[in-house]
Parts: sequence; C-alpha cells; structure tokens
Amino acid sequence: MSRGYRLFVAFALAAGSIWAAGAIRKAPELAFTVPGHGQKLLSQYRGKVVALEFISTTCPHCQAASRVMTQYQKELGARGFQALDIAINALDANANQNSANTVVANFVRDYQVGFPVGWVTRDQFMSFMGFSVVDRVVVPQLVLIDRKGMIHYQTPAGDSPEREALMKDDVIRQHIEELPSLGNAHKRAH
Repeated sequence: MSRGYRLFVAFALAAGSIWAAGAIRKAPELAFTVPGHGQKLLSQYRGKVVALEFISTTCPHCQAASRVMTQYQKELGARGFQALDIAINALDANANQNSANTVVANFVRDYQVGFPVGWVTRDQFMSFMGFSVVDRVVVPQLVLIDRKGMIHYQTPAGDSPEREALMKDDVIRQHIEELPSLGNAHKRAH
C-alpha cells in the first residue's frame, strides 16, 4: 500500500461523519476544460474556498449534488466560495473534445448549474484524488480546498454507510463553513 494511499484512508470524525482527513495537503494542479471557456487550471481559483466535485453527468446522485452546490454558490459566493463540477464521463464511448463539450454543456443546461462545470479524463481524476486502479470508486467525489490551495477534506473512494452520511447536504455545508478561510472571511464581514 502506497504512502499516499494510506493518507487517504486515515479518517477523522466530524459532525458524526467520516471524512478522509490525513494531513492537510496542497491540492495538486488540475487542468480541465470548461465548454465555451477553454482550459482552466484549479490554481486559477486560489483565493477562494473551492468545493470541487468530480461527477458523472448521467449519475442521479451527481445531478442532485450539483443542484445543492448551485444553492451553496448562490448563498456563499459573496464570501469567497466557489463550486466547481468536473465531469469524468464526458470522454466515454470514444468521444472527442467537441462531444465532451456538448455533454457538459447539456448537463449545465438541463440541471441549471450555476457555477463552472468542466471535464477531465478518468486518469486525471484518479491521479488528482490519489486513487489506484484497484479502488472501487463512486461519484460524486468531493474535495474541499481552502483559499491557499490546501485540501482539508476529501471523500473516500468507495461506497459505504459512512460515505453516504458525509454526503448529506447539511454535513457538506458544515464542512464548508468549517474551512478556516471561509469562516475568517465571514467573521470579518460582520
């Protein structure tokens, strides 16, 4: 078992749920394509609290999660919050970049997503998350990143009762609110 993988399986209790915690670590760079806006880098969002969700556009759980993140973006965007969805299925079935852009653009339109949605290859996703090919991975996968580009929370790869509990809307919101930089911005505003 690799050192990086062991960090991901370390868990911390928070709000009655389990989040993969390990040590707070720097978010690796991630290049993704946003239809109509070209290639973006995760580092372009430094200075904001980022909720990065890796999704499949055909997954009902991902569709619901995108609706919730749209609400969070409306409520918390003025405080420096940024939701990002990254589709990992846009290049399935030997699709090309144009068809991947269409898949993502249709998802944004159909589910009225109110924040940037891009796409990456499955390999980029697996590498960013630190998952191996033997991991049974479910989506959505959520990563919470502070204003300095440090990952504070990341969901575990597989499905479990603990993962299901931590993906509840109120638990996600609590973790977003707990990020020091969002909390500090909120305190300064009052």
